[in-house]
Amino acid sequence: MTQETSTKAAVVFDIDGVVRDVSGSYRRAIADTVEYFTNTAYRPTPLDIDQLKSEGVWNNDWEASQELIYRYFTAGGQMRDELQLDYNAIVAFFQSRYRGPDPNNLTGYICDEPLLLQPSYLEQLTQSGIAWGFFSGATRVSANYVLEKRLGLQSPVLMAMEDAPGKPDPTGLFATVNQLENGTEPISAIVYVGDTVADMYTVEKARNLDSARTWIGVGVLPPHVQETAARGEAYSETLLAAGAAIVLANVQELTPKQIHKLISRLCG
Repeated sequence: MTQETSTKAAVVFDIDGVVRDVSGSYRRAIADTVEYFTNTAYRPTPLDIDQLKSEGVWNNDWEASQELIYRYFTAGGQMRDELQLDYNAIVAFFQSRYRGPDPNNLTGYICDEPLLLQPSYLEQLTQSGIAWGFFSGATRVSANYVLEKRLGLQSPVLMAMEDAPGKPDPTGLFATVNQLENGTEPISAIVYVGDTVADMYTVEKARNLDSARTWIGVGVLPPHVQETAARGEAYSETLLAAGAAIVLANVQELTPKQIHKLISRLCG
């Protein structure tokens, strides 16, 4: 459906924190992994993880886990090159928590992720002539689990971890747009919806490399930062400072009307 839509506007969605709530899955797996590899001495809080993510370069949660482990030990006086962390072991432990012990039968934290949008929302975009797809740092298995099995989407346009360099490199965003165009009318305005600083930096880099199109970053507050007003406001300010045009509490607030309003404002 999406590939056949001829339109000048498209919305590309990040998945984690936008399509699904990962505070009890990916972020829990980060905390578990760091706790395990620091011999239970340190379990990062959600705020610790947010602060790391706010640096804009830790979109990959395996690398984020490793970095938090490094920072714990170096804060205690050890040198990084003395630690000899086994990255593959970190990834394997993380995946055992997130996916479950059997990679072919998902039983881990991924099974309990609340959805943050419904298929009916995507249908509204289609009916309004707005193309849509997904660009995520999640693995293809993880992304397809939520998009196809949970949401019931049929072969949606998706660029996952294996398909492109990690954000804020915009290569995957460009590839998503190219798939959405599918040789039809060029898309002149692209909205990228994400929940992290890296997502907003991705839009900025895309704009710098392809100024012929209009690139708009829309921030979404992940559920875990909305537990208190102060934290939500602080997180919102961080996304705005990173380049978000607006910040929403839920992705479904980005209605077709809101999308056209944003495009008109930024193209005018």
